[in-house]
Amino acid sequence: MAHEVSINLHTKLVQHKDIEIEIKKDGSRLGELLISKGNIEWLPAGNSVNKYRMSWSAFAEFMEEHGKNVRIE
Repeated sequence: MAHEVSINLHTKLVQHKDIEIEIKKDGSRLGELLISKGNIEWLPAGNSVNKYRMSWSAFAEFMEEHGKNVRIE
């Protein structure tokens, strides 16, 4: 059940191109996370038409409400 995460950085600073992070589980592609200045998007595997978009404010609220609280080490 190991996850494989690969990242494609076009630049250190997010400007005009998204940061693309490909997520795999047990060798199968789960999807791609797209990070931009304005929002965060999820493109599920096998879906080339629709993606899920969330603003950074909404993402912060979602994580605080649904994310698991873990200690910073």
